[in-house]
Amino acid sequence: MEKNKILSIKDLSISFQTSAGEVNVIRGMNLSLYKGETLAIVGESGSGKSVTVKAIMGILSNNGKINSGSIHFTYRNGEDEVQEDLLKLTKSEIRKRINGKRIAMVFQDPMTSLNPTMSIGAQIMEGMIYHYKTPKKEAYKKAVNLLELVGITEPEKRMKNYPHQLSGGMRQRVVIAIALACDPELLICDEPTTALDVTIQSKILELIKNIQEKTGISVIYITHDLGVVAKVADYVAVMYAGKIVEKGTTDEIFYDSKHPYTWGLLSAMPDLSTDDDKLYTIPGSPPNLLHTAEGDSFAPRNIFAMNIDYRKEPPMFKISDTHYAATWLLHENAPKIEMPKELKTRISTMLKEVK
Repeated sequence: MEKNKILSIKDLSISFQTSAGEVNVIRGMNLSLYKGETLAIVGESGSGKSVTVKAIMGILSNNGKINSGSIHFTYRNGEDEVQEDLLKLTKSEIRKRINGKRIAMVFQDPMTSLNPTMSIGAQIMEGMIYHYKTPKKEAYKKAVNLLELVGITEPEKRMKNYPHQLSGGMRQRVVIAIALACDPELLICDEPTTALDVTIQSKILELIKNIQEKTGISVIYITHDLGVVAKVADYVAVMYAGKIVEKGTTDEIFYDSKHPYTWGLLSAMPDLSTDDDKLYTIPGSPPNLLHTAEGDSFAPRNIFAMNIDYRKEPPMFKISDTHYAATWLLHENAPKIEMPKELKTRISTMLKEVK
């Protein structure tokens, strides 16, 4: 059965004009998301994860420039299926037709996404009234139901509260309720649990998963926490220096990853079951995208780098129908290098714990 593609990013390239010059933040990105699936985009800070979703939402800052590419989004409009290139829409068209209505976003800090001067109820109802002209009574009823759905007790009482009267975990639940108010087809979660403690984190992830099962919504997670990825994602895209360097199913990325950068990210995860008291870090630091060097941008930090890594950028090699990686190690003439053994053992132990 043909799966429905809801989002397709092709050859996306974005740069920012800064006082130091032009910074190439996204450099030829390709990505797809299908209906009802969860995709996690992972990578270090500065790899381009948040810029990608800001481009989808049409909320790039004024010094950002789309150099090339397309972002096709497919959604239902009544009985019809509509496909639009989001990059061709004006900011006001995106605000009217897409944001909040078809694509909603949950940011990492709920305090910056909630209006301190408006009651919780008014903020949940706002989108329904703006996009669908929902009568106030009906919007109120739906808002109460949404608060219940996100696990908030005494929802009618909470409707009258203001953001400062709620705890961090409750505020994040309210942000999720606002995001779901207009029944969007795509939910983007940008580090949705960063500001929360571990027990609340787990509940929020469980909540998004349950909502997804009930509504069939597609979800994109932006995160650098691979523990989160193991719990929630169907597919993973690993970003480095504005490009996707490996993508595949969660099992492929965890158990059978091929890119040395992915190995580094997995090795850097804290592990309580090991006797080793050292925490692994990837050597070096991410490249300065103001000056893009020739070859593979990960080469200076890659202990397996070969001569060609410094001269030519690797293409995406196909490993399976769902698994691709951009590393010269996959070339037929390259030496056969596998994921380090100790990392394999660690991952198996860690995933048992997660499951």
